[in-house]
Amino acid sequence: MIKTQLVASSTIGKVLAGASLTGVLQEAWRADTLLSKQQRGAIQDLSYGVLRFYGQLEAILGLLLKKSLRDKSLHHLLLVSLYQLQYSKTLPHTVVDQAVAASRSLVHGKGMQGLVNAVLRNFIRQRESLLKKAAENEVGRYSHPQWWIDKLRWQYPQNFHAILEADNKRPPMTLRVNQRKISVESYCKLLAEKAMHTELLGSGALQLKQPVMVENLPGFAEGLITVQDAGAQFAATFLDVHDRMRVLDACAAPGGKSTHLLELADISLTVLDNDSARLIQVQQNLARLNVTAERLLCGDASNPDAWWDGQPYDRILADVPCSASGVVCRHPDIKWLRRESDLVKFAAIQQAILNALWKILNRDGKLLYVTCSIFAEENTMQIEKFLKHHPDACPLPLSGAAMVDGQLLPDIQHDGFFYTLLHKS
Repeated sequence: MIKTQLVASSTIGKVLAGASLTGVLQEAWRADTLLSKQQRGAIQDLSYGVLRFYGQLEAILGLLLKKSLRDKSLHHLLLVSLYQLQYSKTLPHTVVDQAVAASRSLVHGKGMQGLVNAVLRNFIRQRESLLKKAAENEVGRYSHPQWWIDKLRWQYPQNFHAILEADNKRPPMTLRVNQRKISVESYCKLLAEKAMHTELLGSGALQLKQPVMVENLPGFAEGLITVQDAGAQFAATFLDVHDRMRVLDACAAPGGKSTHLLELADISLTVLDNDSARLIQVQQNLARLNVTAERLLCGDASNPDAWWDGQPYDRILADVPCSASGVVCRHPDIKWLRRESDLVKFAAIQQAILNALWKILNRDGKLLYVTCSIFAEENTMQIEKFLKHHPDACPLPLSGAAMVDGQLLPDIQHDGFFYTLLHKS
């Protein structure tokens, strides 16, 4: 456990310094190939957990310390240990003993064992009062930055509390059945044979009661299913594709929506992304599902002149870069890495992509604008601005999801997404 605590502490430090959690963990796996599968799982769980409840844990640690620690590594080790004491099933005395031992490995940790022991034991003794005091501050209560809380309260006065709570839950594991190969009913029987219990959602997605490793899912390697959030599964169906249509999936990586489009109809699909490394992921997903895209292109969606062949598209899926504020339960580092000023930058990129892609859409064609954001600046405000400058654009009604003005809010069944289907008259 000492090693897992130390690696998790280092991971937290790097993320809070500005690095993405996924990238830091991948770097850790490459740096230490001797980490066992169990250790990697424990490190990942601790890292995600601390960032999920960082606001609360930081508030508690502030109450326990008389003054801030000079050594940030020791500070992060205490956060990891507090998370274990509050949220894991590890015995409290084991957490304390291992944290004390781990502190000896830190550069400035020598001679600090007494402090580590005292802080953690004081938390155990004063747990209830400390939790109550931490919750008096909104950052401590909701474990989100104050600007984020304020913005949600302003934009969703009736829902902001539920959104913040949904963000801090562990994400569900949801499957999309490839109905070209097997029916939903038949696949449910395969899961039942493996004692994997599921819930069929209204969207047709299957949500596992208990997440499993993908390799344990029956037929995964054969392309019977894809792991995809229930909210994300609306994209392909909303786009309304039909056989022989010419379709563009812009900003496509890692390819979940691309493969879904190819499952729904026999289309000529162009897959575009500005990251060549991520296009490899798309190709791998296409191969696993045994479907083929007409073209895989590396390019900037806001600059079609560099990659477009001159033939307009009947359908365009514009899943644009955004704050990812709707997928915080899967990526808890996002809420601590984002700044409110980022929304202005994303909005400029989104408008540039919308304007550029509209030019290469066929008359009578449809473009689906998608974000995994819940902030109006990236969603309703973007569409309002676009419609003012494009009289030939008309939003079409969408059904099948509990959305308000295109906004699907995160809950226990799905992440948060925004959808608008635009028709070119």
